[in-house]
Amino acid sequence: MDPWKSLYREKLTDKKTAIEKGILPGNHVVLGHCAGVPVELTNEMVLQAHRLNNVTVFHMVPLHSCTYCDSSFEGIFRHSTTFTGGPTRQAVNEGRADYIPCFFSELPKLFREKYLPVDTALIMVSPPDNRGYMSFGLSVDYTLQAAASAGTVIAEVNPLMPRTQGSRIHISEVDFLVETDYQPIEIPMPEITEVEKKIGANVASLIPDRANLQLGIGAIPDAVLQFLTEKKDLGIHSEMFSDGVVDLFEKGVVTNKYNNLNPGKLVATFLMGTKKLYDFVHNNPAVIMKPVDYTNNILVAGHLDNLISINSALEVDLFGQVCADMIGSRQYSAVGGQVDFVRASSISKGGKSIIAFPSTGKRGTISRIVSHLKEGACVTTSRYDADFIVTEYGVAALKGKSNIQRARALIAIAHPEFREELTSGLKE
Repeated sequence: MDPWKSLYREKLTDKKTAIEKGILPGNHVVLGHCAGVPVELTNEMVLQAHRLNNVTVFHMVPLHSCTYCDSSFEGIFRHSTTFTGGPTRQAVNEGRADYIPCFFSELPKLFREKYLPVDTALIMVSPPDNRGYMSFGLSVDYTLQAAASAGTVIAEVNPLMPRTQGSRIHISEVDFLVETDYQPIEIPMPEITEVEKKIGANVASLIPDRANLQLGIGAIPDAVLQFLTEKKDLGIHSEMFSDGVVDLFEKGVVTNKYNNLNPGKLVATFLMGTKKLYDFVHNNPAVIMKPVDYTNNILVAGHLDNLISINSALEVDLFGQVCADMIGSRQYSAVGGQVDFVRASSISKGGKSIIAFPSTGKRGTISRIVSHLKEGACVTTSRYDADFIVTEYGVAALKGKSNIQRARALIAIAHPEFREELTSGLKE
């Protein structure tokens, strides 16, 4: 019998026992990221709240319920994060959770160098292969380093977690194994409006054949992908990708032939989408998953030729300052990988960075191109880094342009109802 099999049996336990032994009062706990969150272990941690206090719970994008953020658990759990989302945003903005400004690419360093301690890592992995190695599946990003830095690692072993190539963990590196069997969290495909289709077409006009793309999730990235069907030999090097990339791969549009870092490979650090995506990446040699301090590292991604980064914003001022993570003084999301890839695309041969968003918000009542960012808001991407800004009304190319030239270009792609007001703001 293979030695790892007996080791597996020794470490196999139930979730109640694993959490009782693996999480103590005062611990710092890190959860696997996004669709890789170990839901059953997390729920069990909350069920054991009665014996805990002062436990810090860290994760980024929240796709689960995050009940430990409820005010009723104050003093027991305190959420800490570098990215806020729907289930966690209120706790951060009410001061019951902590937001830590950090580029996504630098997060593993915070664990590795103990800026953020990791007592216990809760992760979800695929079943072991014939050598005892388990795949991180949908979430490598910071999860790999959290497991490496943790004093205790508790892993859900889930046969429905896709086995992806590029990063793995051995049974010997895990303290407790808990067998589960449920579909990882899915994100449905968004509905794409006419505005988003126009934005998608404008962005697609900037993407040449043989480009290597970084893009996120949501209606605008998916709209962009719909307009790339006539392109040739595109590649993917991104912090994540979703179902739309699968369609382009199957149509032969995405070949990764000119991915000069990992030829023939789709490269990402985490994934979220539907079962279609998860089935596509399972045991797929064309997909490799790497930690975020590789995928988003400027000195790595910047070596790619024709790197096109596509990101979004909440508002952009007339100087080209991009705010993508705050609404006034309220934290809305985070920088994520935006600045990592904006700067990587800047040093890429033939690279471009694109910030794309609808020209208005709040059902057309406000302009998202503004004279001044909202009071209290912080800049995500600086005016020195801004390249192409895109709305449904066109493209503003900012590189090499003066302040006045930038402002005029941005006013030209603002919603017509707000252009006069913006022009007055420019004069002031």
